[in-house]
Amino acid sequence: MTTTSTASPASPASNAGRADRAGAAGRTRGSRRNVFKQGAGRQQHGGPLTYLILSVVALLSLFPLYFAIVAASTSQTRIAQTPPPLVPGGNLFTNLRAVWDLQGGTTLGTAMINSVIVASAVTASTVLFATFAGFAFAKLKFTGRNALLVFVIATIAVPPQISVIPLFQIIAKLHWTNQLQSVILPSLVTAFGVFFMRQYLVEALPDELLEAARMDGASSLRIVWHVVFPAARPAMAVLAMLTFVQSWNDFLWPIIALSTNGSPTLQVALASIGGGYTVNEAVVMAGAVIATVPLLVAFAIFGKQIVGGVMQGALKG
Repeated sequence: MTTTSTASPASPASNAGRADRAGAAGRTRGSRRNVFKQGAGRQQHGGPLTYLILSVVALLSLFPLYFAIVAASTSQTRIAQTPPPLVPGGNLFTNLRAVWDLQGGTTLGTAMINSVIVASAVTASTVLFATFAGFAFAKLKFTGRNALLVFVIATIAVPPQISVIPLFQIIAKLHWTNQLQSVILPSLVTAFGVFFMRQYLVEALPDELLEAARMDGASSLRIVWHVVFPAARPAMAVLAMLTFVQSWNDFLWPIIALSTNGSPTLQVALASIGGGYTVNEAVVMAGAVIATVPLLVAFAIFGKQIVGGVMQGALKG
């Protein structure tokens, strides 16, 4: 027995219902697209909770600096109280003058100039050499590239304390003790800087841009100067700030290679403040404020350019 089934025609009511649902879905998708189009390019604002969290984080980050200023402006007796003071006192300039007198005006001024020279030279050389090496590892093809990159990255895991003794033996044979080149030359480039620039240039520098420059007959140095450096400018600014801060605050190797009687950096010159049987914490904190002020000035001058360069690189990416 053969049976045949025939589909019953849809009723007008069901067709109308499906049409209404399809029309509603289309209007919903269209409204969402309109919302996205209207929101594109519009500055987004956070809610009250976002600003509250940012304010708390900012206060917690600034509290150590504020407390250093408070401690530097109080007396030894007051800073030893429990709880410690949280309001600045009136002894800031007295403690600053005590630091100046303990070190000697000429010694402290020379130490600050030496720190500026060392930090500036190390920053410039690190940014330059790290950009060259990062570009080579990111875009150039040569034998042993991956193995050499792994070796460079592996050196990051080596503690710097291990190299202190052989490095001091080298500078002693070169008669560089108590001279600034003994601090500058070992820090001309860092493995972190090379890896940082390599990772940035892999994504930020298109291969087509390099091929176009080569097709135009540009030499390798011209490509680096006119193509690589402009593309790497945001990362170079960030690396420069990180390197300057690290070099300015470096203490382990400068205290070994330099002395307070020779050509010390600021950190080495301030090291003797905390020595002795009785330590005046207020004077020590005044010395810390002196060492921190140049970093704040540098960030106030170049911070906007650095943040702007980073945001520009993010928008281009």
